[in-house]
Amino acid sequence: MMTYEAKIPTNLECQTCALTFAYKEINILYEIALLLTSSTDIHDCIEKSMRKLKQHGYLERCAVFIRKDGLKELELLISIDLEPYQKKMATYIFGEGATGLAAASGEPIVIENIHNNINYLNKMGNISTQMVSYVAVPLSQDEEVAGVISANIGKNSPLNFDEVVRMLTIVGTLFMGSLKVQQKLVKEKESITELKTYYKEESQKEYKFENIIGKSTKMNQVFSLINTVAPADATILIRGETGTGKELIATAIHNLSLRQNGPFIKLNCAAISETLLESELFGHEKGAFTDAKEMRKGRFELADGGTLFLDEIGDITPALQVKLLRILQEQEFERVGGSKTVKTNVRLVAATNRNLEEMVQKGEFREDLFYRLNVIPINLPPLRERYEDVKLLTEHYLQRFMKQHRKNMHFSKPALELLLDYPWPGNIRELQNTMERIVLICPDGEIAPEMLSHVLPFNYQKLYMQPEMVAMPQPVYVSTAPAPLKEVLSDAPMTKKTLLELEKESIVQALIDSHGIQTKAARLLGMTARQIGYKIKQYGIEF
Repeated sequence: MMTYEAKIPTNLECQTCALTFAYKEINILYEIALLLTSSTDIHDCIEKSMRKLKQHGYLERCAVFIRKDGLKELELLISIDLEPYQKKMATYIFGEGATGLAAASGEPIVIENIHNNINYLNKMGNISTQMVSYVAVPLSQDEEVAGVISANIGKNSPLNFDEVVRMLTIVGTLFMGSLKVQQKLVKEKESITELKTYYKEESQKEYKFENIIGKSTKMNQVFSLINTVAPADATILIRGETGTGKELIATAIHNLSLRQNGPFIKLNCAAISETLLESELFGHEKGAFTDAKEMRKGRFELADGGTLFLDEIGDITPALQVKLLRILQEQEFERVGGSKTVKTNVRLVAATNRNLEEMVQKGEFREDLFYRLNVIPINLPPLRERYEDVKLLTEHYLQRFMKQHRKNMHFSKPALELLLDYPWPGNIRELQNTMERIVLICPDGEIAPEMLSHVLPFNYQKLYMQPEMVAMPQPVYVSTAPAPLKEVLSDAPMTKKTLLELEKESIVQALIDSHGIQTKAARLLGMTARQIGYKIKQYGIEF
């Protein structure tokens, strides 16, 4: 092994040879530069450049090694004349063999005779008798060794060691520059992809709030109220029908509060028996009752420094209501079977679907507790009043369950309109379950209205999906229609009429009273604008 030392020409003949080589060298470098700019596949361009060097008889088995991120180790990036198994073996630790020594020292390493030098490790194998020498030149980037370019030199090579080192240094610099540009382009492409994803998520945020989907006016009012009251510690009472997402609202309040790093403890008061509920809320001491073999903390104690969400608060007994009132006022309690007063710092968020005012009047719920809970009421609208959100929720759950069950389907326009017109008495919970049934039952492809007959309630199918086949089981007698309807409806004094005929008459009358304004007629009938539009089309009403 020897380190590279420059040789100075001594006579005119050597100088002439040097000029001749310099001309050829410039031509080769020009061709390589053209290759490196001819395609976006830099690896392929570098490989073709290596073959160009071999073609002119300069170098054999040229290879480029790249330093692994953060490690003092080289791995083979590009080479020629190597089998896949040879490429896998060609890795070097800094200081290992001639290639590793070049990386460790930052200087070119030249081995004059590879057949009798221990620093030539021959990890790539298959040394031919034509290969005599080996040169490894370090490649720098940002003042650090970023890789090594190496090559074998044959018996008939027209180059000496000085020229080989110079050629490898120039070519290696071109290779590293091209690789750096490619890496930059890849990073920019990844950055653009990330930005697209970010902007897509941001665009979706207009109807998402803390994982709550909704863009209707009523839900935006709820979101605005949550943003206002979440940072405070006031007690919040969430009211709404079952399935409207009261737990999601409670979670959003906690996540937006100053207690977001504290615990968020949940308890459904209706899901636990009366005898165990007190222990769940306040905990118990060892031996307080049968099977109380050790002290156990309750939810109030576990939620210290955070938020406690009590769902179905209207179902707790009067005895527990007294204890709950005390903890709201004093922030202290005793465990079941204990006498030690436990202090706690908890923000309470309660929820109910019951009419607490009516319960107070009947004596079923303490009035003072009601006022303590109802500091900040949040009223969640039912899904039938959030028409704009039904389509968003339908698409959201369809995508979720398609991914879960590995199916690909979409709604036809009539099928989607049928779901949009359905009143969803079970609210979001019913919609979620319905969408899972649709994905499980319906085949891949387009979902037609008739496919929904297995997933929507029978009464709804009977009334809305096959109206021409429906009539009241018993006749209903009505008096003659009012004067404005005489031109539209039958003028018989007494007529047997079906429920659908009555509904049609009501819609026609409402349209007449509202001078043909559908939105006004819908308000008179307690419908949405879309529902009355569907009915007008269904009954063929012209106005």
